[in-house]
Amino acid sequence: MAFNDFFAGEIATELLKQLVAISRKSCLCKSSADSLITSIDELLPIINEIKYSGVELSAIRQSQLDRFSETLRGGLELARKVLASGRWNVYKNLQLARKMEKLEKQVSRFVSGPMQAHLLADVHHMRFETMERFDRLEGRLEQRLNSMKIGAGGWVEEAVKRMEVEEEASLGIIGGVGLDLGKNKVKKMIIGRDDLSVVGIWGIGGSGKTTLASEICKDNQVRSHFNDRILFLTVSQSPDLQQLRARIWGFLTGNEAMGYTNNLFVPQGKLQCEWGSGPRTLVVLDDVWSLSVLEQLIFRIPTYKTLVVSRFKFPTTVVHEVYKVELLREDESLSLFCHSAFGQTSIPPTANESLVKQIVNECKGLPLALKVIGASLRDQPEMYWASARKRLLRGEPICESHENKLLERMAISVEYLNKKVMECFLDLGSFPEDKKTPLDVLINMWVEIHDIDEEEAFAILVELADKNLLTLVKDARVGDAYSSFYEICVTQHDVLRDLALHLSNRGDVNERKRLLMPRRDIELPREWERNTDQPFNAQIVSVHTGEMREMDWFRMQFSKAEVLVLNFSSNEYFLPPFIDDMPKLKALIVINYGTTEAILKNFSVFTNLARLRSLWLEKVWVPQLTNPTVRLKNLHKLSMVLCKLPLSICEVNTLKSLSITNCHRLCELPADLGMLKKLEILRLYACPELKKLPPSIGELMGLKYLDISQCVNLRCLPREIGKLASLEKMDMRECTQIMSPSTQTALSKLKSLRRVICDDEVSWQWRNLEKTMPDLYVQVAEKWF
Repeated sequence: MAFNDFFAGEIATELLKQLVAISRKSCLCKSSADSLITSIDELLPIINEIKYSGVELSAIRQSQLDRFSETLRGGLELARKVLASGRWNVYKNLQLARKMEKLEKQVSRFVSGPMQAHLLADVHHMRFETMERFDRLEGRLEQRLNSMKIGAGGWVEEAVKRMEVEEEASLGIIGGVGLDLGKNKVKKMIIGRDDLSVVGIWGIGGSGKTTLASEICKDNQVRSHFNDRILFLTVSQSPDLQQLRARIWGFLTGNEAMGYTNNLFVPQGKLQCEWGSGPRTLVVLDDVWSLSVLEQLIFRIPTYKTLVVSRFKFPTTVVHEVYKVELLREDESLSLFCHSAFGQTSIPPTANESLVKQIVNECKGLPLALKVIGASLRDQPEMYWASARKRLLRGEPICESHENKLLERMAISVEYLNKKVMECFLDLGSFPEDKKTPLDVLINMWVEIHDIDEEEAFAILVELADKNLLTLVKDARVGDAYSSFYEICVTQHDVLRDLALHLSNRGDVNERKRLLMPRRDIELPREWERNTDQPFNAQIVSVHTGEMREMDWFRMQFSKAEVLVLNFSSNEYFLPPFIDDMPKLKALIVINYGTTEAILKNFSVFTNLARLRSLWLEKVWVPQLTNPTVRLKNLHKLSMVLCKLPLSICEVNTLKSLSITNCHRLCELPADLGMLKKLEILRLYACPELKKLPPSIGELMGLKYLDISQCVNLRCLPREIGKLASLEKMDMRECTQIMSPSTQTALSKLKSLRRVICDDEVSWQWRNLEKTMPDLYVQVAEKWF
């Protein structure tokens, strides 16, 4: 089958006709036929665009699409067989129906995958974007998706890099008079005035205060003045004062680890101690909302300076001098908007200049609004732009506060999102402000509640990032090209989180799809308590408090809840009794932001969680994960971060994915690890005290991926590891003590092993194995310190 014949559209058009006939005739195949009709209807316009574009494809891309055309040709033959089959031949019709379902999945992967369909169209509009983006699609699609799931780049990795480039470009655009003027004024207050110990940056939400503060911290002159002794802390509306005070005190005294472990030696009171002279130090307190909080985070020490970033002006007795962030000038606004909307700094000839300028004017010089609204309009038709302009023009709320006006403007950027993408955006309000949310948490949640697979969840994530509605942040400590999404987090501007909360909290509290606490509090909202006489219809429930005891909870009914997010800061935490009234709960996320592991109590409420599929535990200790009365019969994914490992973990024999990361006191795994017969992914990341793996690991016959990276004291692998017949990939970065002759012998038996990531020091030993394992690819990780 020639590629050009496929793109003439002949097979696709003929297949479409056959499918319409099948949809009318065959009950067994109707569902698959209807799905295929939808997919091919979406594909035909793209075929015509490529057909008349005149762009010649490379051999690799042509080969890739040739294979897909063969799939369609096989589908055409299958469709003819379905139409020719007699109605009473039930067995044959069932076989054909299964084949139609298989065909529908194959076509759907290629056509309905958001990345593929959009890239295919965009590629043939712009030759330059073709060369850049199509490289991401080389090789088979399933291999790419598989590598994305278990590490090694993929869409998300590229989205992180793209966002970093976009951020640099945005700074370059607004880095003219406005940013330079602000930097110079703040620098004079910080390094040119010894009489000012506390200075501030003040501006409205979305005006670029944090961006300016970040640029100050990167400035070479500032860094040299303070000899790189700069600490940047985000305070937020609901700060953990105890932890923040410990972080600052530890930084000042040179005992920075204290800020992460305990607060026993931090002076009480407002910390306004009079010390002698010490090294120059700068602490940046970003997003400060309260004067009382600020006063407890300031030290009166010579050579120590505090830079306060806030939406509010504080008394000059506390913050001695303030720089007010100016909004962007007209030319800067237009450049930033055009960069976000068109990928260039000026209005392109094909755009409606008047319409563009009217929309820019309605953004009122706010960088955040310009970036987000511009990204939401990118590649949209003119009628879409005209509609957005009308919405902006009538977006003035009755209340004239800046926050409400900004939210009304920002709402324009999400109103036209695809329904599922919109739902995923609103879900982001479930997580605390100014915190990094692990990517895995979001993916797990979206897969469970939106009826999508991981591939579509990733595509939605990338779309939200491309529209500037969230930010993807990579952990700089591991930031090489082979890290998995486990090392990537999501952050969101507080105004965008406010928008998600604003849209989610409409309507009666009992009828909301998401029941969310907007910020950390000492107790549950009174509004919830007043409405406990009626059941709550929320699908997602998110609670953010400090320590919760049994008496702090009240009974609530959640018959429809599928996700529960528990955020807290304490040493002990009594799990809410209403978990018992969540029969449909699929995903539970428990995150402790305190400085030590918290003991979870009341774990018996898990008795009725027969549908729980995903469990995320962070900085907690569960004494007993399961017992005869607590059976997690459907738990497929368990992630434990900075946790103390319960010995009963191996009794959860339904697990397919087990991730144990940053568990620094973990010395050994349970001897009965082999009980986890269904395990496919085992991640033992950054467990420095782990010295060996149990021999029973050889019983995990379905294991496909093993990550032991940064387990620096792991000295050997058991010879039983050679029994892992399904193992396809190993990540063993920073595990230089492992390779030995006995280890090599065991690893040489791994006939399914296709990829290994290791350090340069041991790579030569793997090269020797490559000679007997021709399908093995050894990847040497870059060094990061």
